[in-house]
Amino acid sequence: MRPALWIASGLLLVPLAAIGGVYLMGGRSALEQLVAGHLPSMGPAPKAQAAQVPPPPASMAGEGKILFYRDPMGLPEISPVQKKDSMGMDYIPVYDTPTGAAPTNEAPGGKGKVLYYRNPMGLPDISYEPKKDSMGMDYIPVYENEAQEDGNVVRISLDKVQKLGVATEAAAVRRLTRTIRATGTLQPDESRQTIVTARFDGWVQRLHVDKTGDMVKPGQAVLELFSPSLRLAQQEYILARRTDPALAAAAAQRLKTLGLTTAQISALEDAREAPGTIAVIAPEGGQVVEKMAVEGARIMAGEPLYRLVDFSHVWVIAEIYEQDLPSVQPGLPVEVELDAFPGERFQGEVSFIYPNLTPETRTAKIRVELGNADGRLKADMYAAVLVSTDMASADVLSVPESAILDTGRRRAVLVERGEGRYEPREVRLGRRADGHVEILEGLTTGEKVVVSANFLIDAESNLQAALRAFTAGDQPAGAPQTESQP
Repeated sequence: MRPALWIASGLLLVPLAAIGGVYLMGGRSALEQLVAGHLPSMGPAPKAQAAQVPPPPASMAGEGKILFYRDPMGLPEISPVQKKDSMGMDYIPVYDTPTGAAPTNEAPGGKGKVLYYRNPMGLPDISYEPKKDSMGMDYIPVYENEAQEDGNVVRISLDKVQKLGVATEAAAVRRLTRTIRATGTLQPDESRQTIVTARFDGWVQRLHVDKTGDMVKPGQAVLELFSPSLRLAQQEYILARRTDPALAAAAAQRLKTLGLTTAQISALEDAREAPGTIAVIAPEGGQVVEKMAVEGARIMAGEPLYRLVDFSHVWVIAEIYEQDLPSVQPGLPVEVELDAFPGERFQGEVSFIYPNLTPETRTAKIRVELGNADGRLKADMYAAVLVSTDMASADVLSVPESAILDTGRRRAVLVERGEGRYEPREVRLGRRADGHVEILEGLTTGEKVVVSANFLIDAESNLQAALRAFTAGDQPAGAPQTESQP
């Protein structure tokens, strides 16, 4: 029983092996002919059959001179005329071209002729004829103009572009505004400081303002003095008013010279005797920041008694670096940030640029004026100053600073060409402001440049250049250089 099964199995495998051989030798078309009942000849093609092969179609005329025809299965057999092999497949013509492939016409869009076809997955495999890869994807044609650009274009596979996190941004025309950051401190307004003093000698009899920090209003009496010399001048004025008006006018002028106000002089007109003390009046208001007067002390004429400061208007004295000075002008708007009030900005403007630099820090001082009606701003507070400056009088072409590849000798950007292609292009730079840099030459409006992962692409291009130099002798003529793969 067992030998009979073996014989039956052998008889079944014979036709299956024959069918498989036909498929391997002739492909699907030969298998279809076998099913239709046309048994292909397994021997060499007869010469009479070669004479019956029709000439090349008229559409191929003018495409180039045909040198010979090669076996379609790649066997080492050629023929001077077109014929079919034993499987019925046409021999393939070999043309008088560098690659042997048929010349192609100009491709649409000015790309030139198709030179070869590259692997759609970026593998180092080319073909001189259209074909598919193992996954059924068509090979991508490489045109004449594209091949000329290959030496100046970095190719990165699309999946690697995503892995690197490549981001692009179009070159655009914009107004360059630069924000200069400086540090400083709050200082009292020098034009709103007052020294209270007396113009005559005397002794302090009573203090009306006796503490540092007290608020003083304009015209307020701050202390009372006893002065023998002033009391004598007052008595002379009282007597002169009774005897001689001309002498009274001279005496009144002398009292004004000694610092008495009009109201104090008028109070003497009906008096019969000079008062024992006289009040010292504050000419301006403010906060007492220094109190030198002490009750009972003797003072000399002109000696400071109080120093008053009006803090309703303050200054910020900021330090600007030497290289930033040309961009700063009086009248520029300024924003001030204080550690005491996080998240809040105070508006002011540059009022003065000091004429000298600090030699140790190579900085110059600028003055910024701020209003302080509510009194929240205190002297010597630390401040961060932001000065907004226009770098140009008109809009200019610019790109983000991160797009610039600076080697020290040259500045370049990577221009996106599509499908994972990036062109390194040298540019000439202008002014920089707030993360953007002016492009004077090398780019046009709308061209997309790489702003993220450009250093990784630059490193990839350097690796590709090294590989091209290393494998230049191993590449076939007209073949592309090896592309980057993840």
